[in-house]
Amino acid sequence: MSEEYGGSGEAGGLDFRLLGPVQVRQGDVECPLGSARRTAVLCVLVLHAGQAVSRSRLVAAVWGDDPPASATGNVYTYVSTLRHLLEPSRDRWAGGRLLTSGGGIYQLHVAPESVDVARFEALREAARAHRAAGDPAAELAAVESALRLWRGVALAGVPGPFAEAQRHRLAELRLATHQRYADLLTVAGRHDEAIRVRHDLVATHPATEGLRTTPAGTLRAAGRGTEAVRTLGADAADRPGTGPTNVGAPPRPALVGRRDEVRRLRQAAARAAAGHGGSVRVEGVAGIGKSALLAAALGGAARTGWAVADEVAQQRPLGVLLECVGSALAGEPTGAALVTQLADLDTTGPDTEVADRAVEVIRRAVTAAPIVLVVDDLPWADPLTLRVWAKLGAQANQFPLLLVAAARTGAAGVESVPAHERIELAPLGSDAATALVRATTGEPPDPQLLERILHDAAGSPYYLRHLAAAVPGDVDLAAVVDPHLAPLPEQVRHRLRAVALLAGYWLTAAAEPAGCTLADLAAVTDRSRCDLLRTLGPALAAGILTRGGDRLEFRHPIVARALYEDTPAALRGTLHRSFAERLAACGAPPERVAAQLLAGEVPLDWATSEWLAGHIEQLAERAPRVAIAALDRARTQPDLDPTPRLSLTAWLARLLLGQERNAVAAASWVAARTTDLDLEGEMRWVAACSHEQRGDFEAAADVAWSALREHRLPAHRTAQLKALLTRVRPYLPGDPTAPRMSRSALLDEQTPVLR
Repeated sequence: MSEEYGGSGEAGGLDFRLLGPVQVRQGDVECPLGSARRTAVLCVLVLHAGQAVSRSRLVAAVWGDDPPASATGNVYTYVSTLRHLLEPSRDRWAGGRLLTSGGGIYQLHVAPESVDVARFEALREAARAHRAAGDPAAELAAVESALRLWRGVALAGVPGPFAEAQRHRLAELRLATHQRYADLLTVAGRHDEAIRVRHDLVATHPATEGLRTTPAGTLRAAGRGTEAVRTLGADAADRPGTGPTNVGAPPRPALVGRRDEVRRLRQAAARAAAGHGGSVRVEGVAGIGKSALLAAALGGAARTGWAVADEVAQQRPLGVLLECVGSALAGEPTGAALVTQLADLDTTGPDTEVADRAVEVIRRAVTAAPIVLVVDDLPWADPLTLRVWAKLGAQANQFPLLLVAAARTGAAGVESVPAHERIELAPLGSDAATALVRATTGEPPDPQLLERILHDAAGSPYYLRHLAAAVPGDVDLAAVVDPHLAPLPEQVRHRLRAVALLAGYWLTAAAEPAGCTLADLAAVTDRSRCDLLRTLGPALAAGILTRGGDRLEFRHPIVARALYEDTPAALRGTLHRSFAERLAACGAPPERVAAQLLAGEVPLDWATSEWLAGHIEQLAERAPRVAIAALDRARTQPDLDPTPRLSLTAWLARLLLGQERNAVAAASWVAARTTDLDLEGEMRWVAACSHEQRGDFEAAADVAWSALREHRLPAHRTAQLKALLTRVRPYLPGDPTAPRMSRSALLDEQTPVLR
């Protein structure tokens, strides 16, 4: 293949093309796909290549929640036809090699390289790696290769909710890739091409929030200074009352849960209008809703300018400030002249002198009327803009100017941004988060789904909107969290994946998610705590991770889920087993070791069972639910010797009884096989007590009577069983003093109950 997964699939093999009208090509020959719904079935299988897909899932993906009665039969027919299409030389009665089925499960066996969607995503990942490595030329080449794969609207004309969700997801990725392409062209000095790409984006996505026309700095670099000034005004005029938004975000519903923050911003704007300016810094983690808040509070106000700083902005002296001031003064007779003065400043002189001249231009602008300048992600602005902003902030209370800067919590340089007032956005509360989900879906969501969304999003408006808008079961978690993880170096993301795996036992029913400790992470990575904290510093600063003492947790569980599920299942099992061994070797708490053994498909062998047997008492005391899950897994291993199987099952019965769960089967299994009379008596008593707990008093009495009649058990076990019979007698039918017994039996001295 050429250009890092940029080829057209396996040479001479099948090539699945979904980034446009769906095509399947065998070499130079296009295979006829037939009906639209058959194509829809194929698309589901292709986008889940290498994964098992149930027939019911195919039906839901193609027909939605209300399929016709014929849907199941249609899927069977479609798959049969597709199997012949993909392997035309296969004998009719032979099993399929590429498309297999069995028990209502289907799986397509093709390499990722043969699917253009997988090649596109691989190229995006390669571009991200080049970006982290600081190689913009290589990143540009990967992005260009990714965009060349597109032939039109993804899955064009394919019906069904799955195809619609994929069209939306892939369109967002394509748009974000195009925008990054324009930025990289600017960095490479290919300004005319960058201008054309940006103009095409605005023309083809006129209703998309977050798209801006070509930055003035790019136009000036291309020798189009006059157009730069005109563009600033036109851009602001075309976006009345709007502010910057996150690229690729779904349409934003009405702002919820930020009433106090909106009030504070509007009060600051009112004070500036009265001649008492100031500066406000809005902080929060990525996706917390900073841009939405600014748009809701300040959008539509007269003489309000907007700008967004980014990596490209750092290359343009005064570029961010010029864009912001230009949009504030757009349409004013004297505004264009002032913007021209600002644009024509000689930025090659000493920064202090240039900044002083820029401040003077803005001071002249506010003599006519108050001005509000709003910059999102201000720490990313060019150094000269930051210097001017600092000077303006120091003087803002002397004239009617309000400076509003938004920044991610912990971003480099954020503390140096001037602020008379600081607003930090907290996660949305449960009520506000629920309201946002309902506003996004347009209807009350399923209670269980809502609970999962609220848990995973942890109050983040960005994650709430994406999870609510996605088709249940088909949300691409990696694509949702990618914008927040992409800026992090590869080593940081690698460590984050280890944290997610250490907390992976939350995927089982054994316990709730609890993050991990630095001690755990140091043990499994063979790194010191200082080294780990240094590596994870960017993730902690960005609010992706939180730290409380030695404990690390993901702020939003969806990030942990995305990192976990993005790791291949086979690799997860290997890593969990390795983590368990390393944690056990360093003497970690047994519940942490057991948690790794329970997370994912971790094979348990004799060594695992031996460790479990040696630590079961401590584990049972510290984490009984984890212990139960571990015992249940271990005792069913096919190669486990009878003796440890008996011991582990006995412990399982004890713990089940202690948790008031059904222990009858486990206890009876041990009682029937052990040669230890004391253990047999204990297990019979456990079985009887378990019946008693569940209110089945006759069954409890039967177990006790049966054991006592055999006259084999030790005295203390006999006493336990007699005490149980005393407890349950009042609940049995017949004579309360001796139910189910004749008078002659009562007089029989050999009756064990009376002895």
